[in-house]
Amino acid sequence: MFKLNNGHTVIKFHTTSTYPCSYLPGELACSEVAAPEYLIDNQTYGNLIQAGFRRSGLYTYRPSCGHCRACLSVRVNVNSFTPNRTQRRTWKQHQHLTAIQLPLHYKPVHYALYQQYQIKRHAGGGMDHDCREQYHSFLLQSHVNSRLIEFHEGDQLRMVSIVDVLPDGLSSVYTFFDADVANASFGTYNILWQIEQCRKLGLTYLYLGYWIKGNRKMCYKANFQPLEVLTNGQWQLLDNSSFS
Repeated sequence: MFKLNNGHTVIKFHTTSTYPCSYLPGELACSEVAAPEYLIDNQTYGNLIQAGFRRSGLYTYRPSCGHCRACLSVRVNVNSFTPNRTQRRTWKQHQHLTAIQLPLHYKPVHYALYQQYQIKRHAGGGMDHDCREQYHSFLLQSHVNSRLIEFHEGDQLRMVSIVDVLPDGLSSVYTFFDADVANASFGTYNILWQIEQCRKLGLTYLYLGYWIKGNRKMCYKANFQPLEVLTNGQWQLLDNSSFS
């Protein structure tokens, strides 16, 4: 049971049945889910994300697999982060992109870009067949302070990112981009942009969700160092030897 400091709001938890793991093929997973969802406002979610929870639409959860501890919550301390040479080059390369911050909303062009991204980058992962309703429930439902950011190159939409603005940082919810543009590094640029936004807003952390050692789709997170990991209820620096 989780209780806010004011003693008035109580969040209860239940553990799901096992289901196929999205990250480790052949493994079963289960999650600890926070409820009721309507009580999870911005302050509450800010406390929950510090304890390793994440949000998918209105569903707030963290892995609770008794046999496995592979999923690690990670975040970047933006005051300690210094971009490496490749990241500096990427930042300069994409400075021509125009970012527009908006409330969560549906646009057909967003959904079309999402479908293209899933087919190009995550074919066979299940989300490449998401219908409009699944897309909406995944990305456009929120009880917290969420924003949708469009990135344009001239009149062309190149990338969409969803972020949550929390008391101590930004949480990177999901990003999809034009996967047909050659020699682009939209994903890296987007994280660098979010780090810069944290600095402008006076926020300390960029929460990047879960990281699993050896998972190819998550390896990019290790490039943003120093990276902090939640271990035994405490945030600490992840040793560089853990990345290899």
